[in-house]
Amino acid sequence: MRGADLLAQTLAAAGVSRVFSLSGNQIMPVYDACLDVKIEIVHVRHEAACVFMADAWAQMTGEIGICLVTAAPGASNALGPLYTARQSESPVLFLTGDSPVAHDGHGAFQELDQVAMTRPVTKLSMRATAPERLGHDAATAIRTAMSGRPGPVHVALPFDVLQADVDGADAPGAQAFQPQALEPAQSDVKSVADALAAADAPLVLCGPAMSFTRCGAQLSALAAAVDAPVVAMESPRGLKDPSLGDFAKAVARADLVVCLGKPVNFTLGFGSTNVCLPTCKWIVIDAEAGERERAQLNLQDRLSLVIDADPKAAVAALCEQGAGSVARNAWCSEVAGHIAARSYSSSDVSAGGKITSALLCAAVQRQVEVATESIVISDGGEFGQWSQAVTRPDRRIINGPGGAIGGALCYGVAAKLAKPVATVFALMGDGTVGFHLAEFETAVRENTPFVVVIGNDGRWNAEHLIQMRDYGPDRLNACTLSDARYDEAVKALGGHGEYVTDLADLDGALARAVACGKVACVNVVIEGVPAPAGSAH
Repeated sequence: MRGADLLAQTLAAAGVSRVFSLSGNQIMPVYDACLDVKIEIVHVRHEAACVFMADAWAQMTGEIGICLVTAAPGASNALGPLYTARQSESPVLFLTGDSPVAHDGHGAFQELDQVAMTRPVTKLSMRATAPERLGHDAATAIRTAMSGRPGPVHVALPFDVLQADVDGADAPGAQAFQPQALEPAQSDVKSVADALAAADAPLVLCGPAMSFTRCGAQLSALAAAVDAPVVAMESPRGLKDPSLGDFAKAVARADLVVCLGKPVNFTLGFGSTNVCLPTCKWIVIDAEAGERERAQLNLQDRLSLVIDADPKAAVAALCEQGAGSVARNAWCSEVAGHIAARSYSSSDVSAGGKITSALLCAAVQRQVEVATESIVISDGGEFGQWSQAVTRPDRRIINGPGGAIGGALCYGVAAKLAKPVATVFALMGDGTVGFHLAEFETAVRENTPFVVVIGNDGRWNAEHLIQMRDYGPDRLNACTLSDARYDEAVKALGGHGEYVTDLADLDGALARAVACGKVACVNVVIEGVPAPAGSAH
């Protein structure tokens, strides 16, 4: 048995059924080993797509997402999405090929210190150097990725380690993969519950790992137990997240903010008194020391309690503890009203006669409402914000606090594989679709029928708007795109294409895309406008 076989058996023992990968010399032993344990390899067209897909798989299933790429240039190509996965708090195991240990320092083919390269964007980065410990190394990585604040981990796999004889070594047992949850002390749970009970206008904020897509039932139970608004925040726009409407007004009124794994960073205006009352008290529950330290730095003496614990474990403990007989119906209704506030109407018409982002997203929402099960993936940029504000699916994936664009098409492939019964929409701008256009071929080959909707305004609109605002219309520079027919490109790659310029044709085009039975691209010419803000008042 080779090291590669031990690795594959370990992944199978952890419940892994699918790996997202792009092949290369150093990892071919793993491809071979996956055959014997019946792990499917989804072979993509760019290494970055592997990580995006593993990220989406983790978000949709709650399992570890696995991506496998070759050494050096392959690993380098995948580096950006690792940052996105780290910020989105997605448990991902990033496996890379590596040059042989026996040739270290000799100038081997694609020799590179990959551990140093990935360390800043992972929870753990390591190089496997002992073939007989490959199973142990993989189990440690998976457990680390899933524990505390979830996130990506990296294991580099030297070619000679994968090829080495490991007869007699066994894959770890199921217990080796179990996440380690640090339970809060009962006295701390009571202190939090007492603080919530005493507050007039408390808020409980959660980070991406506890979004309503991933932990909706638990958060609803917590809101009922403590009779306080529980809000998950996962957008890089923070308090200006269009899907949260006027939520900033609620934060400005709160007298207590409890952060359950929610970093006190730029997304909360660093917790400054510009966004909340000077008298507002803060409680932070976090399993990551760096985030607890950051909260202390930003909040100073307004931080009344810091707890080193797994936020999910704290949710369960707070649900059991409750918050007494408080009744805050008016406050909960006020916060819900702020979140629901919108500054636009979904029937707004463009002065230039083009379809608006609001009208396009409202049409997608009509398709969402007739779906038995729905997933909406929203990329970044201005159009992505419209998607997040207007659509209300059963589950969603967004580009996360990292703020990168370009992953939505890859997310769509993995989401459809994870939830094959669901109707999946991936909404993106015409800038975004260019990042991973070739993955339409992957979607065709993997038989993942989902609908890509392009809000096509012929430019990088977010940057165009910055130039207009900061430098003026006579200083617009290099942010224009062509009238390329992305729908025709998708047809050529084996998918279904629709091109829409007239609102009257939009619903029919979307319905045909949903019904076509293969990956579809609905390319819609829209008016380029800024992302929606909160309410107009």
